[in-house]
Amino acid sequence: MPIRQLPELLINQIAAGEVVERPSSVVKELIENSLDAGARSIQVVLEKGGRRLIQVTDDGCGIAKDELTLALERHATSKIASLDELEKVASMGFRGEALPSVASVSRMVVSSRTTDGPHAWQLKVDNGKPGDVTPASGAGGTRVEVRDLFYNVPARRKFLRTERTEFSHVDEMVKRFSLARADVAFQLQHNNRTVRQFPAIDEDGDMRVRLEAVLGAEFVEHALAIDEQRGVFGLRGWVAEPRYNRAQADRQYFFVNGRVIRDRLVAHAIRQAFRDVLFHGRHPAFVLYLEMPPAGVDVNVHPQKHEVRFRDSRSVHDFIFSTLNHSLAGVGAGAPRPGSMVSEPRPPGRAIDRAASQGSVPLNVAEQIQSYTQLVSSAAGGAAGTAVKTPADDGEVPPLGYALAQLHGVYILAQNQHGLVLVDMHAAHERITYERFKTGLQQDGIRSQNLLVPVTVHVSEREADMVEKHAEDLEILGITCDRAGPQTVRVRKVPTLLQQADMAGLLQDVLSELASDGKSLKLETEMDEVLASMACHGSVRANRSLNLAEMNALLRDMERTERAAQCNHGRPTWVQLDMQNLDRLFLRGR
Repeated sequence: MPIRQLPELLINQIAAGEVVERPSSVVKELIENSLDAGARSIQVVLEKGGRRLIQVTDDGCGIAKDELTLALERHATSKIASLDELEKVASMGFRGEALPSVASVSRMVVSSRTTDGPHAWQLKVDNGKPGDVTPASGAGGTRVEVRDLFYNVPARRKFLRTERTEFSHVDEMVKRFSLARADVAFQLQHNNRTVRQFPAIDEDGDMRVRLEAVLGAEFVEHALAIDEQRGVFGLRGWVAEPRYNRAQADRQYFFVNGRVIRDRLVAHAIRQAFRDVLFHGRHPAFVLYLEMPPAGVDVNVHPQKHEVRFRDSRSVHDFIFSTLNHSLAGVGAGAPRPGSMVSEPRPPGRAIDRAASQGSVPLNVAEQIQSYTQLVSSAAGGAAGTAVKTPADDGEVPPLGYALAQLHGVYILAQNQHGLVLVDMHAAHERITYERFKTGLQQDGIRSQNLLVPVTVHVSEREADMVEKHAEDLEILGITCDRAGPQTVRVRKVPTLLQQADMAGLLQDVLSELASDGKSLKLETEMDEVLASMACHGSVRANRSLNLAEMNALLRDMERTERAAQCNHGRPTWVQLDMQNLDRLFLRGR
């Protein structure tokens, strides 16, 4: 066929294929327009999961009569006017494709009234063709009705799922917007029934109400507040302590400058922060807001604006990882109880400073066990059976209280101000030992060892280039290697802890992370696994009898150790049974 210009309707329908995937895509675009219009209240009405009707009503600034028809033209927008504004765009929408794209695959009616207008004006669009602008009744703001989605594109309509599935996608979309903009009221109706009602929360309001409505009270009870500002980056929000985790990643909300996004870089940073406190196969829960200059993030890389690209991705990754890592380090027996919605991240280096005040930390397992034995003996006063302080002796009770007994050589039973504490002594001591090993590694640095026979690794030409480019970064990680050919690298020096590892596969993984993220945590993860194995073998074993002094010494160690709520495999180290739960078990007070 000869080259020719496509019809306007077909152009819009092609654009709709990129922007409009399902009813939730329409809801997303319309809500974004409402937010950009300054709306403080948004109502979403659905019929048949959005197949029959999608209606979004807001109380924003409205659209003037002479701009209604222009709003249905492609690439017509009031949000940007130049490339400079595009690079610094802060509005939710800016392409001017949403309304014409949706109108090309539905029957649309747009009614709008400006704040100073005497009445509303209405524009009907059928099969992408707008009619005349006519007077209409209506309050200030805009109402967009979208009926019979994909009625003129049968193939696309066949790909829609069941009514319940499509509604669940819209429901999730409204939840995300309600978290992104707590100052806006949202209402969701489906088949003449109100399903969601989120009142607006002012600056002095309690965000706990919105969080409970979206994620449930259990999340709030385990939530740790994050509020960190470093240079041009700010990270605030809430992250659930590791013991509250999910089988699926269905409680994860991340926003960049108020825009909900899914980003591989962000996901990697969060996953690394949770790597040794979360049980295998489980997912963390969080609501996090990253704030940064609009010029530092490109939101124009995906038609539906789900993904973004950071101009300095390495700095963003490091900031998110370090902020969450330091906050999770404070989750221990002596930390403030989660759910208070107030938490101050620990400053960097506190763990190292505290460990340094305790003296050098041995990395040899036998020495570590001997060190712990001496610590227990010291706590016991040098003799087994020495009188142990009890809650009655002192009005101030430590967070984990005082030991009462040992159960089957596995669990420690202790009493604190709230009730009964059960401690898995092996898991607890494993975390203590593991943190001491890591602190010692941070103090002494990564020890490397020259290989008697250098290892030759065959890589791609791009990976070989990465070796030359990141030679200094690899040296910091304890690896010394040089290029031996176009696709060959020779490894001469490796970290002592990883001398038995598969260096060929490990080096390729490190180079892959350096190429994609600009930084690699692969070696650190591998060394953590070695230290975890050493800590496991170096910890007190089950069925070992401890006296009260030894049990109390372990409890005090837990209170001084970061991340003591979980062992390094992610299992809980202790649980609290308060008096209310105990009374409920025995039906007291009924």
